[in-house]
Amino acid sequence: MVATAAASSFFPVPSPSGDAKASKFGSVSASLGGIKTKSASSGALQVNTNGQAPPKINGPPVGLAASVETLKNEDVVSSPAPRTFINQLPDWSMLLAAITTMFLAAEKQWMMLDWKPKRPDMLIDPFGIGRIVQDGLVFRQNFSIRSYEIGADRTASIETLMNHLQETALNHVKTAGLLGDGFGATPEMSKRNLIWVVTRMQILVDRYPTWGDVVQVDTWVSASGKNGMRRDWLVRDAKTGETLTRASSVWVMMNKVTRRLAKIPEEVRGEIEPYFLTSDPVVIEDSRKLPKIDDNTADYICESLTPRWNDLDVNQHVNNVKYIGWILESAPPPIMESHELAAITLEYRRECGRDSVLQSLTAVSDTDIGNLGNPGEVEFQHLLRFEEGAEIVRGRTEWRPKHADNFGIMGHIPAESA
Repeated sequence: MVATAAASSFFPVPSPSGDAKASKFGSVSASLGGIKTKSASSGALQVNTNGQAPPKINGPPVGLAASVETLKNEDVVSSPAPRTFINQLPDWSMLLAAITTMFLAAEKQWMMLDWKPKRPDMLIDPFGIGRIVQDGLVFRQNFSIRSYEIGADRTASIETLMNHLQETALNHVKTAGLLGDGFGATPEMSKRNLIWVVTRMQILVDRYPTWGDVVQVDTWVSASGKNGMRRDWLVRDAKTGETLTRASSVWVMMNKVTRRLAKIPEEVRGEIEPYFLTSDPVVIEDSRKLPKIDDNTADYICESLTPRWNDLDVNQHVNNVKYIGWILESAPPPIMESHELAAITLEYRRECGRDSVLQSLTAVSDTDIGNLGNPGEVEFQHLLRFEEGAEIVRGRTEWRPKHADNFGIMGHIPAESA
């Protein structure tokens, strides 16, 4: 149909009255666009002389008076205009309509195609939106490691991994249809001014991804005691399936107005329990007690740490990912250069606001005192506190020597990432 319309616009179909006798003035009468003619009963031709003819039609001017006088003296039988080059030019409006129709049809056919990615590492969640898998109990999302998410050793930072964990947790709630007005809160939680706060988190890093890698993050929730919820994460290489990071956390509810911990209401429990997955923690819990350290037991102290406006989340307290950066502020620089963080355990005691001033304390574990030059693993104890002494976070970190292939000329890009 489109092709027919296009063809007819280029090649006009001759008029069926072509058998009638043509007058030698046929072309003139056809050109008098402003003159209206009609046949009279006596056979004479009546002309409406009130019309105006165009002064020039692809040639010399048309003499209206002479043409009218001539037409009065001769019988003229209407006939189609001869096929000239000008007459055979296409009707541009029809041509544009045909082209538009063809483009719309092509677009429709393209949208109906079953799009498939060409890269194997994009077969799952190619656009990073995330989706529910495993009977609706596990949320999965892919992330590409960006150039601004890597550190001096060309691998993703621990803060980058933590941001991926937090993002998938929130997207899990949103995709499941449980997101209310709050930051990760369900509708029943929003009615009661309740929010989730993390009390404990444990992370094990087997290998840090590098620039250009695509990581696949799975997350799910389970019950933790009577008034808690456990959230686990499993981070793998999207291309090879290699396990990169495992993390487990415990969350409780807090009243957003009073800033006090609260029990889980039955209405909220009814919202979240259908999404609980019965499983063991993805990380074996480190049950060792986190010791309290002070000015006398700390080996390194970093003072006058203050939150910035961008460090706050929508609940108006410091994002828990920021705490890790502050804790590592007091870690020994030689260890940061020669080792990488292999494991971290955090216990959150208090929230931190915008106007807080903090101190970060680090103590070398007893077994590692005097052995910081040892190429083996090293362990530290950490404390993040207010200047007046109240504790915010206690922590423990374990470090292992960096891989040899992470060293070299700065700016060198591994071949597999280029």
